[in-house]
Amino acid sequence: MNIKFRLLVMNFLEFFVWGSWLTSLGAYLSTHLHFTGVQIGSIFATMGIAAMFMPGLLGIVADRWVNAERVLGLCHLAGAGLLFWAATVTDYGLLYWIMLFNSFVYMPTIALNNTVSYNVLEKRDYNVVRDFPPIRVWGTIGFIVAMWIVDLNHWTVTSTQLYLSAGAAAVLGVYAFTLPACAPPGGTGEKRSLSSALGLDAFVLFRRKKMALFFLFALLLGAALQISNAWATTFLEDFKGVYPDSFAVKHPNILVSVSQVSETLFILAIPFFLRRFGIKRVMLLSIFAWVFRFGLFGLGDPGTGFPLLALSMIVYGMAFDFFNISGSLFVEREADMRIRASAQGLFMIMTNGIGAYIGGYGSGWVIDHFTVAGVRHWSPIWFTFAGYALLLGIVFPLVFRYKHTPETAYPKHV
Repeated sequence: MNIKFRLLVMNFLEFFVWGSWLTSLGAYLSTHLHFTGVQIGSIFATMGIAAMFMPGLLGIVADRWVNAERVLGLCHLAGAGLLFWAATVTDYGLLYWIMLFNSFVYMPTIALNNTVSYNVLEKRDYNVVRDFPPIRVWGTIGFIVAMWIVDLNHWTVTSTQLYLSAGAAAVLGVYAFTLPACAPPGGTGEKRSLSSALGLDAFVLFRRKKMALFFLFALLLGAALQISNAWATTFLEDFKGVYPDSFAVKHPNILVSVSQVSETLFILAIPFFLRRFGIKRVMLLSIFAWVFRFGLFGLGDPGTGFPLLALSMIVYGMAFDFFNISGSLFVEREADMRIRASAQGLFMIMTNGIGAYIGGYGSGWVIDHFTVAGVRHWSPIWFTFAGYALLLGIVFPLVFRYKHTPETAYPKHV
């Protein structure tokens, strides 16, 4: 079977698992379980806690001792059991711990998915920058398909979304063991320093000012991503009393999935933008796309303001891809081959780790601050988030002084 197709299936399932609940869990926790903003934010922040150390830790394992595809499979099998259990729990305290452990095993798989893809493509002499984005697009398609299944079956406010995710995780867990072997590159028998033996190689990237600043802003943009993940569907669900017959209220997940459709288009544009403009300008475009994403939410509604909501969904594609996918490729280029899995894990620590933790708890606090007598006032909420992104957009070009040279961009793969 064609290896690109096999990686395509892996990417599809990887993000199907996440898309089954990521955008709709907040609505379930709010509408069905009646959790507060801080409680919901704390559950989403479990992804941040896990990503602070688990991607790096399992990246070390994949770099040093165990094949990356096997680590990927074991993580998904464990996640399948935890998600199934989570679907049966309604108590906040217990659900928090289950979702925390689920985050421990899921968050590393995003970086491992990239590592396996890069490893397999390079071994077969494919161009990673050119050939990976079309494969990664199918991860986004998997995310969209999961969202549509949840929405069309009216599972956005039920625990069935967790059962669906558990089933997909079990399938991927088994499938991962059938993928080509991605042996640890560190197992060559050569003498290594203590830091190399412990897998701390990727942290040397912080010695380079360019990379230290890149990771700092990756952290801050990770917070913006978590805000969007946690509250977009909950925001639309809150309009049920005012616009009960609107498309946005009846099918919130389908509307939000337009964001992922936009993603698929912007992913394909990444090689062109990176080669022509460089990571600095691409990340700056991402930052201001977040400003528009949140600002349009603050101005829109499911009635006459529906076009603004739709435009916000389209803008999301640039906001996410130009930061997340481009950032991963940038790290892939800048890191030594021997520490790539650890470097991808470090990128995840900064974005879906510390950044997601800040975004989860911070957004929960903002939500509760603008909630009066049980009613959330969404316009000031979204404008607060837009102001945060705008501040990043002003500071970023002043401090990240990376000079892009088109002639030497991405020489390893182009």
